[in-house]
Amino acid sequence: MWRFPHSGGESSLLPLNFFLQETKIVARELLGCYLSSTVDGVVVEGVIVETEAYVGPHDPASHAAARIGRTKRNTTMFGPPGHAYVYRSYGIHWCLNVVIEEVGFPAAVLIRGLDPVMGVEDMRKRRCGVTPLCAGPGRLTQALGISGELDGHSFGREPLRLMAGWRIRKADVGVSSRIGVRHASDWPLRFFVQRHPGVSRGPR
Repeated sequence: MWRFPHSGGESSLLPLNFFLQETKIVARELLGCYLSSTVDGVVVEGVIVETEAYVGPHDPASHAAARIGRTKRNTTMFGPPGHAYVYRSYGIHWCLNVVIEEVGFPAAVLIRGLDPVMGVEDMRKRRCGVTPLCAGPGRLTQALGISGELDGHSFGREPLRLMAGWRIRKADVGVSSRIGVRHASDWPLRFFVQRHPGVSRGPR
């Protein structure tokens, strides 16, 4: 059973050059990193255990695919790397993404699953006691208090920070097609920590 400790305030922020790598590499390397939230003064933290890559305008499943272009909704994806792209899915759930690669090249990594390691009781309150707390993009944003107000936020400062964490061995990383997309559904761009309960539906 996977058990990650909280960072204890000792982890360093991820540097800018981390986010300038190829998107699918960042999606893999984000596994094991800490995501910390201080929204509304409530401190909670989790370790990332599941991600999905959306790799640029040539990716037909991306919100910024070439056939769509730049819109009011996706404009953050064209901005600086290391910032949050937050959107509402199906008009119900907020989803948190990390903008990757160069300014003007729209690519992002969706954070799909977390292992809650700090502020678990506060996460439970936000989730009204419903479990799992952070297995799935909508659940984790609710648990961390993330909404559209944080669209465009830099992960280098509060209330949302991304920090170095744990190196996940290659043998423990699962790779699969993405979940819930109609286009390029067979592209192997979903990465997850195998056998972790914080991973959403689909292979674990």
